[in-house]
Order: sequence, then structure tokens, then C-alpha cells
Amino acid sequence: MRAHGVRQPHHFHIGLFLHGHVLPFVKKNAVLLIALCAAAITACIIPPSKAYLGYFDWKTLTCLFCVLAVVCALKNIRFFFFLAQKIVRTFKNARACVLALAYVTFIGSMLIANDMALLTFLPLGYFVLSSTGKRKYMAFTFIMQNIAANLGGMLTPFGNPQNLYLYTKYLIPTGEFMLIMLVPFLISVALITLCCIIFVKKEDMTIEETKITLPLWRTIAYGVLFALSIVIVFRVIPFWIGLIVIPIALLFLDRKALGKVDYGLLLTFMAFFIFSGNMAQIPAIQRIFGSLLSKNPLLVSTLSCQVISNVPSAILLSQFTSNYEALLLGVNIGGCGTLISSLASLITFREYTSHNPGGGKKYILLFSAFNFAFLGILFGACFLLTM
Repeated sequence: MRAHGVRQPHHFHIGLFLHGHVLPFVKKNAVLLIALCAAAITACIIPPSKAYLGYFDWKTLTCLFCVLAVVCALKNIRFFFFLAQKIVRTFKNARACVLALAYVTFIGSMLIANDMALLTFLPLGYFVLSSTGKRKYMAFTFIMQNIAANLGGMLTPFGNPQNLYLYTKYLIPTGEFMLIMLVPFLISVALITLCCIIFVKKEDMTIEETKITLPLWRTIAYGVLFALSIVIVFRVIPFWIGLIVIPIALLFLDRKALGKVDYGLLLTFMAFFIFSGNMAQIPAIQRIFGSLLSKNPLLVSTLSCQVISNVPSAILLSQFTSNYEALLLGVNIGGCGTLISSLASLITFREYTSHNPGGGKKYILLFSAFNFAFLGILFGACFLLTM
């Protein structure tokens, strides 16, 4: 406590400000700041121009915004707590519940793409574990849901963005596409199941018997808005329709949901789009990838994902190889590994740290251990397939 009339030194107040405001912001938004720095560095090499607008996947950004907004609205009517009660009463123990969460994310990524599956089912995982006092399994569950989303989407052409791109570019027959991805897909299912059996005990789970009555018309309206987001994913209607309809609808139904959208995540995606887009324009990078792909496209595509993520890797590397089988395998299994190997992993990280602000380091260590273990096993299997 300072003496009366004695002014604290200027640097003391600066220190308090840094400790109280800046450091918490940096910890909470570490990935965003890294993405912005990476984008800024590459912008020094490739100066900003109109070409930057072509870097952004506007459909993905729109879908992210729309789903985030609708999920926030569903949270506000306690929809996910309602589902959590149903899951716990059905499966009754921790292992079965975690398996159910992983499987539903796995299946969801096959149907509505990996990032949409995570935006939908991560909040459900949080509510199941927090409402039953099993938060100790939250990091593991989120990681399994993340891996399930990245690897579950590999089986279908629309399950991951990079799949849709390669499927269209190389005109791969649907049957051949699914046959190429079938073995790593089955291995992924087996590994996720095994991990849940080993690392989650059969502990009884009970949930507070709280009677929840969902507002009928708002629930139906949010369901329709969510379906609209999914229809946009399948390109049935133009993405800009969702960008108009959903915000306007929520302005009347629940404007607070629009304020709760994770705009930092959207900005993170935009920064990574700039970074990867600029990397693809650097002649030296193009020459290096062209040379390496002629030798081992599976290894190069897998490693590339670890640095510039899987979607940019697919776009960049497809310019230099006709071996779509190895490239397809590499950019799918390459979604495991580092936190930026798949931009969908950033969704999981942000969701986890929003609930556990001080748990980022522990999460990344656990995330890396499981992801690189999965990557090693899947790479070995895919290497044998492409020999």
C-alpha cells in the first residue's frame, strides 16, 4: 500500500496495465497473434494487392460466421445442456459418453465438413463434461473430437475443404476417391476407439435433474438457420444468402448471439489465408516443392501441412504433381500433427481455452502427443499403400 500523497512511479502503472490487461489478452489470443505476425512477415515479401482478395475462402468464412452465430443462439436457450442430459442418461458412464461424442463428431465431419462438425459438437462435449463434474476429461475429449473431425471427413469428397478441391481439380471418380481413403479411415476409427477405451475409465456419470423446456418456435427457427448453414456448405445456395438471412433473423430472435460470436477466430482464419496465399506466390517455395514432389509426394504433402496447413498445401502442391492418390492421402492425414496443420484445430484450441484460460500449454502438449502418434501410424499405413 502506498503512503498518502506519494505518487507511484510511471513504470509501476505500466507494469500493472501489462499484467492486468496485455498479458491475459496475449495468452487468450496467442494463435491469433502468431497468425497476424506470419501474415505480416509474408506481406513484406509479397506486397498487399488486389490479389489478396483471392486468398480468402469466402464461403468458409461465411459458413464459420453463420454456424458460430447459430450455435451461440442455441447456447442461449440451453439447447446443448438439453442434449447433454439426453447423452448422459443414454450412455451412463464416462467412457461411453466420450466415445459417443467422438463418433458423432466423426460422422458429422463426413456429412457437414470438419470445421462445421467441431463448431456443432464441441459445445456439446463441454456441456456433457462440465455438467457431470468430469472436466478432467475435457482436454482429451476435445482432442479426440478434433482428430475425429479431421480424419472422419477424409472419406467423402465434401468432408474436408481440401478433398473438395482435389476431387474437382483431378476429376477423381467418387468410388475411386472413397477407395483411396478407406484404409486410413478405418485405421482412424480403430485408433480413436482404442484411445477412448485406454484413457477414459468407466466412471458413472450423473447429471443434475433440471427440467429444461426449450422455446418451441425459437428452437425450430434456430434449427432452420442451422440447416441453412449446412445447405451453404453443400453449395446448394450461394453463401451470401446465409450472410444476409442469418444475421437479420438473429437481430430479431437473439441479437446477443451476434455479440458472442468468436470474431477472433474469423480473424485468425483470415490471417492464415494471407500467410498461405503469400507462401504459394514465392518462387523459391514453388521451386522447392516442385523438386521434392517428384521424389516423394506423400511425405512432402504431409510435412507441408504441418507448416502451412492442409487446405493451402493441397492448393499449392496440386500445381506440381499428377499423383493425386499420394497427395490426397498426404493432405488428409497431414491434418494431424501441429496446431496449424488443420485450421479446424484452431477452432478446438479456441473453444478449449475459452473454457480453460490457463490450460493452453497443457492442452498443446497433450494435443501434440496424440496428434503426432496418429500421424506416425497413419503415415506408415499410407506409405505401404502407395509403394
